[in-house]
Amino acid sequence: MITKNTCTFFLFILTILTSFAQEKFTLSGTITDSRNNETLIGVAIYIPSLKIGTTTNEYGFYSLSVPKGEYEIEISYTGYQTIQKTIILNQNSKSNFSIKEGGEELQEVIITENKGKTNIKSPEMSVNKLSISTIKKMPVVLGEVDVIKSILLLPGVTNAGEGASGFNVRGGGADQNLILLDEATIFNSSHVFGFFSVFNPDAIKDLKLYKGGIPARYGGRASSVLEIYQKDGSSKGFHMNGGIGLISSRLLAEGPIAKDKGSFLIGGRASYAHLFLKLSEDNKNNSAYFYDLNTKLSYKLNDNNSLYLSGYFGRDVFRLNKSFTNTYGNSTLNFRWNHLYSDKLFSNLSLIYSDYYYGLDLDFVGFNWDSGIKNYNIKYDFKHYLSDKLKLNYGVNGIYYQFNPGTIKPTGEDSGINPDQLDKKYAFEPSVYLDAESRLSKKITVAYGLRYSLFYRLGASTINYYDNNQAVVFNSNMQIYEKGTPTSTQYFGKNKVIQSYGNLEPRFSISYQLNDDQSIKASYNRMAQYLQLISNTSSPTPLDVWMPSDNYIKPQLADQVALGYFRNMYNNAYSVEVETYYKKIQNRLDYIDGADLIANNAIEQVILNGHMRSYGLELMIKKNKGKFNGWISYTISKSEQQTPGRTPEETGINNGQWYASAYDKTHNLAITSAYNLNEKWSFGANFTLQSGQPVSYPNGQYEYLGITVPSYGLRNENRLPAYHHLDISATLTPSKNKDRNWKGEWVFSIYNLYNRMNAASINFRQNTDTGMNEAIKTSIFGIVPAVSYNFKF
Repeated sequence: MITKNTCTFFLFILTILTSFAQEKFTLSGTITDSRNNETLIGVAIYIPSLKIGTTTNEYGFYSLSVPKGEYEIEISYTGYQTIQKTIILNQNSKSNFSIKEGGEELQEVIITENKGKTNIKSPEMSVNKLSISTIKKMPVVLGEVDVIKSILLLPGVTNAGEGASGFNVRGGGADQNLILLDEATIFNSSHVFGFFSVFNPDAIKDLKLYKGGIPARYGGRASSVLEIYQKDGSSKGFHMNGGIGLISSRLLAEGPIAKDKGSFLIGGRASYAHLFLKLSEDNKNNSAYFYDLNTKLSYKLNDNNSLYLSGYFGRDVFRLNKSFTNTYGNSTLNFRWNHLYSDKLFSNLSLIYSDYYYGLDLDFVGFNWDSGIKNYNIKYDFKHYLSDKLKLNYGVNGIYYQFNPGTIKPTGEDSGINPDQLDKKYAFEPSVYLDAESRLSKKITVAYGLRYSLFYRLGASTINYYDNNQAVVFNSNMQIYEKGTPTSTQYFGKNKVIQSYGNLEPRFSISYQLNDDQSIKASYNRMAQYLQLISNTSSPTPLDVWMPSDNYIKPQLADQVALGYFRNMYNNAYSVEVETYYKKIQNRLDYIDGADLIANNAIEQVILNGHMRSYGLELMIKKNKGKFNGWISYTISKSEQQTPGRTPEETGINNGQWYASAYDKTHNLAITSAYNLNEKWSFGANFTLQSGQPVSYPNGQYEYLGITVPSYGLRNENRLPAYHHLDISATLTPSKNKDRNWKGEWVFSIYNLYNRMNAASINFRQNTDTGMNEAIKTSIFGIVPAVSYNFKF
């Protein structure tokens, strides 16, 4: 339960902050895209004469309180034309605005096309936002536009190599990223074992990655938050768009349910590369494909109430000769109610369901395997615009989890497999938060908040107990860790509390504006992560199992500080962002040598609690204007893990010393560019260079009963070769598009232009002819040309 002192603290902070509010007239409303009435997130509304402003929230709403008078307001948004409009404010007023994409004519005064300059006034830092139009111009493998691949071009973001799932932020694991699609948690963000992401770019409206300075409304992960919102759908007219590529096609339809009040969106995507496998006699029974579906219904009841229902369903299927079938994917559903209590108080109530499923059919063995994780989430968030100098965000959240580590069922009477059910696990995670953003002076703006989270591991479940509460024991004679033997067990009934945790998670950031073009920012945040991904691979796989914190698996606690310098130059044509950070994480899981993780009903017997730390320097230089634009990002960093012995006689992992984590990439360089030659042709190019991933190579061998067995030294003391590739693309937009409702474009791309064979792994074996040991490099992609056709009408 939340303590009395905590409640008193929140009430005290709220009272103090409210006392700063002044009685002023309020300008509020919603900002939408003029073409389809889609609400826009993060639009800047600015009054130059007062040097104050605000931005629209996740539903396009804004509120700004200013003294009585006549003002010229400026409305700007990345990729859209900036407009100016004069307003007379002598009472509370609601003004809705529609803005147009760059290049179209407006009735209002045109200033310029906004390309995304750095916001030096806001205390928000360690945040990157990419527009879907920018993402679609990036050349990618097999011509498939990919949201996850695009964020790998940002500073501080890497992955575990080609064909690897997920992404790593500032040296953290892929499981430490909170991925939200319309507020619903996505547990596996990849299709086809990491080759593509689950996000259909046609259905995405906004993307934002928080690497640090994370607001208090987010919790549950130790490294980052990737927040993605789907489009609402057009309430002005019916539209369709899609694309045809080499391995998949997509189609999206949107239109009004009621003119200017309600809309629908439905989009589908499917791959068909497996059909080509069937042309070969050897592969006609093999297949590997994916499909997904995005849906959304939106309806505006009146000026103060709107309803949304959104969902996602995706599946991957991998089948091998009818004897092996692997199926996995995500399902989400979210019902939301937006309510405007006043022109200063906006609320959002969400009821969310999320499910990640993993299934395995092994016909040649005779059994089915099912596993997964479900959660049911209710959250109520408020945004309170108290004054032009003070904004509050506060709310409550409760998540109920169901974990199924594995269900085994025989497929027939002749199967030699007995049915089995690994212990299902349950948990409840409630939280409450308060965020404030305050402008203390013309130069200083601060954001500060507090989140209080609780976690209850619940029954029904049977818990093992061990001598000295140690599920892993150390064999001092052999100097190795071994599984402990339970001394007793205890059964906890349904919803009985097995173990509980509570954590205060403070957040703070500050911006000091040196002048109109540059500022210094600093931030601190603490994050608590109560779910752990049980995996011994460097990137997530569909078979990985999520586990709740309990008696033996403690929650991860992450503390991160960051300092940055931000500058816009040459009339906002260029932007520079420099950040340095330090992050430490308590209770990061580590595994004993030889740990068996699959179908393990006593996972606590093979894990140890360790520490992580990462630190680095990030640089990003952006060109925002002109026919040629893009950015250069560079990161130099270190990510390390330590698992010391629990007693003086224990060795720990790697003799208790710090060692490179699987996500350590010392150098990470990315160059992204786009060039608009004319109305018909545009070009893009990406170059990526990363240090090789840490790995463990054998440092010797010995023979046992005639079998050669490799021996290994310390963990991750070796590295794969450096990873790099250059990708290019060209987009052709026919001139006849101007006079037709049907608009199409051809996208030609080449991935890995100079055919770099990057090492996904290096394996060692004995050559059967020479008897000598040899290293074999495994590469996934060489040069890959592709062509796709995109259309809309």
